[in-house]
Amino acid sequence: ASDAAKEAPKEAPKAAAKDEGKGGAKDAAAEPAATGPLAMMAWLAGCWKGEVNKREFREFWHPPRGNLMVGVSRTALPERTTSFEYLRLEPRADGIYYVSGSPGKPESAFKLVQGARDGNDEIYTFKRGGADFPSTLVYRRAGGGWLYIEVAGQVKGRDDKVTYPFRRVDCETGEFIRK
Repeated sequence: ASDAAKEAPKEAPKAAAKDEGKGGAKDAAAEPAATGPLAMMAWLAGCWKGEVNKREFREFWHPPRGNLMVGVSRTALPERTTSFEYLRLEPRADGIYYVSGSPGKPESAFKLVQGARDGNDEIYTFKRGGADFPSTLVYRRAGGGWLYIEVAGQVKGRDDKVTYPFRRVDCETGEFIRK
C-alpha cells in the first residue's frame, strides 16, 4: 500500500457519513457502506456548489462503485458555462489517482500523496509531475458541510493558487444543506 493510503483516514467518520448522506439523492440513505481503497473518499459523493466573483462552480460525485468514483465539475457565469471537466477517482497499482479531463484535451492524473487531519478537517493532497498548472489539488473536508478545493502550481515561474469554497447542496434544488 502507498504511504498516502497508510496516512489517510481509512473511512469517513460515522457521524459525517450519517449526516452527509443527504446530498440530494433520495436513496442515499439506502447506499451500502463503501469498502475498498476509495472508502475514505465516499464522503465526497453528492452535490457541491460555490460562487466567487459571479462565477458559480459545482461538482457532482457518484458514490464509489466498481473501484471507481465518477464526477463532473462545471464553472458558469450567469449567462454561460465557462468550463467543465469529467472527473474520476481510481485506484492504480501505485496508489489512488484523481483524473480530470475536458473534451478534446488530454487527461491529467494527480496521485494522492497525503491524507491528513487538521483538527476535525480531513485534507487530501493530490500531485502530478510536470510544469503545467495546476500541479497540486487539495480537497479539504471541513465542518458544517464545507469543502475547500485548492488548485496550486506555477504560472510563469511564480507560485499561484486558487481556493474554491463549496457547500454541500441538494442535487435537485441546489439549496444548501444546513447542518
